[in-house]
Amino acid sequence: MKAVVFLGDGMADRPVEELGGMTPLEKASIPHMDRLAQAGLFGLARTVPEGMPPGSDTANLSVFGYDPKKWYTGRSPLEAVSMGIELSEGDVAYRCNFVTLSDAPSLEDAVMEDYCAGEISTEEARELVDFLNDRFHTARTHLFPGITYRHCLVHYEAETGAVLTPPHDISGRPVRDYLPQGQYAGLLRSMMEYSYAVLRDHPVNVRRKAEGKAPATAVWLWGEGRKPSLPGFAELYGVRGSVISAVDLVQGIGLCAGLRVIRVPGATANYHTDFAAKGRAAVDALRGGDDFVYIHVEAPDECGHRREINEKIYSIEQIDHKIVAPVLEYLEGSGEDYAVLLMPDHPTPLDLRTHTADPVPFALVRRGDRAGSPRRFTEKQASQTGVFVSEAHTLMGRLLQREKP
Repeated sequence: MKAVVFLGDGMADRPVEELGGMTPLEKASIPHMDRLAQAGLFGLARTVPEGMPPGSDTANLSVFGYDPKKWYTGRSPLEAVSMGIELSEGDVAYRCNFVTLSDAPSLEDAVMEDYCAGEISTEEARELVDFLNDRFHTARTHLFPGITYRHCLVHYEAETGAVLTPPHDISGRPVRDYLPQGQYAGLLRSMMEYSYAVLRDHPVNVRRKAEGKAPATAVWLWGEGRKPSLPGFAELYGVRGSVISAVDLVQGIGLCAGLRVIRVPGATANYHTDFAAKGRAAVDALRGGDDFVYIHVEAPDECGHRREINEKIYSIEQIDHKIVAPVLEYLEGSGEDYAVLLMPDHPTPLDLRTHTADPVPFALVRRGDRAGSPRRFTEKQASQTGVFVSEAHTLMGRLLQREKP
């Protein structure tokens, strides 16, 4: 049997005034998603356990079939795995964003203007990482470059216990109340203060400002955690396969699970991504012998964080037309049994510009399931079915017809 997960990151939402009270899923033209909602199992699932942060880390772990309450050790270590960073059991990793803060006399007086520094290019970001490592690199700490604005700070043989806030949770807010607290707060804050003092006049930022782009005026540290240790996906579910994603977090979960990561040229983490290339890569993986493919698309989430209404709708429609449609066409023409799971990991409401832990719609469909009464893949219609899965990590077992871990 072939099995596919279609994961639209942050795709779920709440009613939007500019859309006449509709959500982006309700506004979008998504006939292939709607067809899945009309067949098989359709309802709501809770991807973020109560009491845990509503992040893509906890939520994607759930969709992958791992109970976050049991297996979650922090976000940044999962990204570190994808970046090829070696962590020991005693090391602590932190996610490091390049951000745009307002001009102010001090860090604590600044406002979070852009959590991703205008999606700074990878080349520009690496130049800034090298510059900062002249100060950050010691026998105990090192800043590793990643992709665009996403990087990783490792504190070797350290303790956990820092209280840190994701920068996308405080867009447009003063940062004063969200600076590091707890373990190593002084060290982490000093790094952020130093970056705020020296980056604004760096040649990279001088060029970016001249070009009308947001400068990377500081680093923001968050997502603390230790080296993950997930049981193998094949061990738990009896299948091998691959992950298609443009973000280190999801690639890292896949690698920790023993899945193959397919890096697709032209795939980015925003609505400019090559949606069709992801669809082709998934079909090629299935045709090449993979029994399982997890297709993750970050674009709706990024649009939610930036309150880009039309771009979020566009991203959802592109997932439907250029990923869901061709993969379903291949599966239906293959002659093999198949099962597919369609869902977001969490909502990223446009009006909030950050994640929530609200349950999300899902559709689980197998070959032979026939469409019932007309309905759409929307938050409201999913809630009306009365189907509710309180622990979303159990859906993988249902998809693959295996017991949950």
